[in-house]
Amino acid sequence: MSYCDFARGHPFHGPYHDREYGFPIDDDDRLFERLVLEINQAGLSWLTILKKREAFRKAYLDFDIDRVSRMTSRQRQRLLGDAGIIRNRLKIDAAIENARRIIALRKSHGSFAAWLDAHHPLSAAEWVKLFKKTFVFTGGEITGSFLISIGYLPGAHDESCPVVAEIAKLGPAWMRVTNA
Repeated sequence: MSYCDFARGHPFHGPYHDREYGFPIDDDDRLFERLVLEINQAGLSWLTILKKREAFRKAYLDFDIDRVSRMTSRQRQRLLGDAGIIRNRLKIDAAIENARRIIALRKSHGSFAAWLDAHHPLSAAEWVKLFKKTFVFTGGEITGSFLISIGYLPGAHDESCPVVAEIAKLGPAWMRVTNA
């Protein structure tokens, strides 16, 4: 059963599938949110992450990159004690460090979104190599899931899924043809 079939009517998966999954994102804080959620999903179910999403938003200051990048050791300890999120030291440290790295990308490219666009199109393997070089806690699964979820790689939906038509109207990166 595909995610498109499975998600239909589900209280958590349904809204995510119908309004977010595979839709292009150009807001840096929302891109950061998706990256943090994908990192936290490693080893867990996506349902666990969706159920904890509001707690993640609160804990990570609505995924404000600037604020997360300045988190102190005291705030980090607070996150380690927050039962509403995934209390994994490596994942928490990755969120804070990746926020700092996105700040650096802003200096060189203007935004996280512009950095992604500057590297499009790449193959899945090239994206993984780039993400491993640029971020922490981003292996093949996390990078692939992140890029599919934000419309940079295909595969979010079955071709027959009605959501594909909605996404196509927005022109996700994987649908853009480039002639170099």
